[in-house]
Amino acid sequence: MSTRGTSTTCELKTGQSPDNAEAVPQKPGASARTCQVQSIPGICGPDGRREIVPLPLPTRLRLWLRKRLNGRFKRAIKKMITEHAARRRSVTGTTAATARPIDAARPPLKPGDTVRVRSRQQIEATLNPWGELKGCAFMGGMWQYCDTTQRVFKSVERFMDERNYQMRKARGIVLLENVICEGAESPGRCDRSCLYFWREEWIENIQDKQET
Repeated sequence: MSTRGTSTTCELKTGQSPDNAEAVPQKPGASARTCQVQSIPGICGPDGRREIVPLPLPTRLRLWLRKRLNGRFKRAIKKMITEHAARRRSVTGTTAATARPIDAARPPLKPGDTVRVRSRQQIEATLNPWGELKGCAFMGGMWQYCDTTQRVFKSVERFMDERNYQMRKARGIVLLENVICEGAESPGRCDRSCLYFWREEWIENIQDKQET
């Protein structure tokens, strides 16, 4: 998942859900939404659907299944495939990928710290068969930043889950300055310019090395 650079301060009427909330601005002209993403249906077009970019059939099928499978069943399927991949590695003699552990004694990353994104080989060694580490997906557009020097924008401790508009807590994830997502291969370009989520295992703090 990724985060946006804008937010809206607002409130909802008692007993209303975010999707059908009436505008109750805190200040004249302010929106009553808890997040701008809730106004996307209106942004897309007069009926909220007319200007939607059609998705490829495989993507539509995958999203259809994802919406209809409950979380417990999805976790069971992932576990089954992960175990199958582990058995295949044992048969072929290859070793399982292991994530580089985070040193508990290491100072937390701070805004402005200089970091190096690890190599593709190092990052691939941390990913499971789903291209994830501890639930955080490594997107295709992130590979171009391997072996580059970046600056930390901020650590992610709380973020809005756009699936249900709930605030969630996170740890071990940072945002890098101006390292944004411009869209995936499918469905294509996206102009929201979301900042990528980076697991700390994928980057190396070189701030101290530069100072010494």
